[in-house]
Amino acid sequence: MKQLTTYFGLAYFISWSIWLPLYGHIFGLNSLPTFSFHHGIGSLGPLLSAFLTTFIFYGTEGIKKLLKKCFAWRPLIYLIVALASPFLLAVISSIANSLMNNVAFEINGLFKTKEFPQFNFLTFFFYNLIFYGFGEEVGWRGFALPRFQNKFNGLTSSLILATFWAVWHLPLFFYRQGFTSLDIAGVFGWFFSLLTGSVLLTWLYNSSRGSILMCAVFHSTIDIAFSADFANKNIVNYMGFLITICGVFIIIIFKPKNLARQVRVKIASR
Repeated sequence: MKQLTTYFGLAYFISWSIWLPLYGHIFGLNSLPTFSFHHGIGSLGPLLSAFLTTFIFYGTEGIKKLLKKCFAWRPLIYLIVALASPFLLAVISSIANSLMNNVAFEINGLFKTKEFPQFNFLTFFFYNLIFYGFGEEVGWRGFALPRFQNKFNGLTSSLILATFWAVWHLPLFFYRQGFTSLDIAGVFGWFFSLLTGSVLLTWLYNSSRGSILMCAVFHSTIDIAFSADFANKNIVNYMGFLITICGVFIIIIFKPKNLARQVRVKIASR
């Protein structure tokens, strides 16, 4: 419990402090300096917190073990799933949009975003992988999830973690495009997407025997699919629906206890 309290406290403090110039206007702080990729840099809070907390409780040996999990790429099949499945869902969603709304099938903007028009696919992918993939998943799944799984089954751990994950996003509702326009129904829909995403990431983490790399890649590719230029409101809704269906099937097929064929990953607390 002490480890998780330290981890979440640091993750919130680091990210929210870095993001303060972006949402400081709600406190009357209107002239704080901002810089390029400010939001992305703040998203490194969970990663920094994971390494700091690991060092506090486990020292350099703990850091080495955490780093090893960041580059674990086997079984390779799960890396392929993490890399390709969000784009497959995006294509299927675009087909559904074309058929159901009588519009042209379009995926030309799948690997581009208006937020960073200067990025090609590789730079867009690595930006997401570094800041949102590793930036978040080293903490959420690499550090917090196995400690929740010490006491709870895979599904319950996923739902608890999703709640802490949602709270971390709180400042985004005051400055981040896509968050500031959400109404109550939109907030509930967004939170439900986090719950589903948490289930999928737990399945990936436990199935890959604790690979942070798999989770980081999946987090980055799913972000790309949802933020791509081609993804209008209908396509986003179809992708959300398909991901929800995937999450339900994972719970049914792999069962709540482990959400994987393997035993869920645990780490003994000190």
